[in-house]
Formats: sequence, C-alpha cells, structure tokens
Amino acid sequence: AALCVGLAGAAQAAEALPDELVGVTVVENLGADLDPGLTFTDHTGKAVTLGELLEGDRPVLLTLNYYTCETLCSLQLNALLDGLKALDWTPGERYRIVTISIDPKETPELAAEKRAAYLEAYGRGDDVDWQFLVGDADQIAQVAGTVGFGFKYDAASGQYAHPAVLTFLSPAGTVARYVYGVQYAAKDLRFALMEASAGRLGSPVDKLVLSCFRYDETAGRYTPFAFGVMRVGGVMTMVAMAGLGIVLWRREKSRPDRSDP
Repeated sequence: AALCVGLAGAAQAAEALPDELVGVTVVENLGADLDPGLTFTDHTGKAVTLGELLEGDRPVLLTLNYYTCETLCSLQLNALLDGLKALDWTPGERYRIVTISIDPKETPELAAEKRAAYLEAYGRGDDVDWQFLVGDADQIAQVAGTVGFGFKYDAASGQYAHPAVLTFLSPAGTVARYVYGVQYAAKDLRFALMEASAGRLGSPVDKLVLSCFRYDETAGRYTPFAFGVMRVGGVMTMVAMAGLGIVLWRREKSRPDRSDP
C-alpha cells in the first residue's frame, strides 16, 4: 500500500511539472561526435570552429551556461572553479575547458568579462586554456542536441531553464562522460578527464586509484568499487610482503657465518 501511495505521489508530481521545465534535462549521448565545422566567437571577438578547439591529444571539459545568469550558472561555474582549484592539472597542460553561452544574444564582451572574473578567481594566470564562447541560435542548438543538453527560455522571467552538468569530450570531440550537480570533487574531474583521454592522462598511481572507483550513472559521480578496493589492497599486500622478504633475505645474508670451524 505504501508503495502504491509513493508511486501515485510520484506520478502526480510528474504531471504537475511546469511547462517551462518540460524537456529541461540531459539525454546522455555517449559516443556522439560534435560537428567540428560549427563556428562560434571567442572572448576576443575571433571566430573559431569547434575543430580548432578539438585539435591535439587533449580532452575537453565542456559546459553550457549563459553569462548573465545569476542563479544556477553561477552556482555551477563556482563549483567547477572549486574543483579545479583542488585539481593539480591546469587547463592547457593536459586538457582544455570550453564554456558556450546558450543565449544567442550574448556578446564577446560579456564572455570576456566572465572569463576574466573566473581566471582571476582561479589564480593561475591569464593564459589558462578556458575558452568562453558565444554563438548564434542554430550553432548552440546543434551542440546542445549532440550532447543531449535540454534547455528552454522562459519569457516571463527572461531566463533560461537548464540542467547543471559537465560534459567530457575526447580529443576528437566524442562525448565520453557526464558529471552532474553543483559540486564537483577533484577526483571526479580527474577520473572523467582520464576516461575522456582514453587513459592517456594520469600517472600509474592515478590509474591504480581509478581502479578503486567506478562511474555511478544514477548519481553522475565516481563511487568506491568494493572489488576494486580489495584487488588493489591485495596487490599492495603482495608488494609489502615481497619488500619484507627482500629485507629479511638481505639481513640474513649480511650476518657472519656462525658455523663451527
């Protein structure tokens, strides 16, 4: 009976979803490829194609926001900034960040202001590879459609309703991973970038630690993996025992011969 009541309540809540929020969700399109020919304008006013931003062997952390948003966008980008500060990888060295405004009315000047504010707060210099872009409605819609990012403009409030999600792309522009929410742990950013790079990022220790976690699709986070932790623990135990054996063997070998003459 309790289950039926719960299901009825959930159904009622779903029916009561406001029209402006219908379709505001993420449909995960893992394996989808962004069109490298799509053109945007960066914070300097220069036209750039996605293909230019996807060159090389670095994965891309993509965010879709808009620069005049004072609510969810600010919460999300501030949370990303906190996660980046705790991550020892700086954008440009091993990966790139691209933020695209979903509001086609926004200008390169707004993008430049937003970028300057976040780079100042980040505190790692002005040459950090974090691109803030603007574009027309068609280009924005194509990117959003490819990564499954659903958003909607609310004329009454003059704001956009949208989800809070980070999309991780392979160096070739293939959707590889999504991380959700308004809090981003450094480990989640690190692991998602490692997976987006097909394992090319990260030290052997990073890869060993990653084997202790697995991606939880329902939570959009990396959670401890019991079998992985046990497996790594077993390996560490074997290494410790081998090290102890070597130490004891060397100690025994260094002892003087006590046999009778």
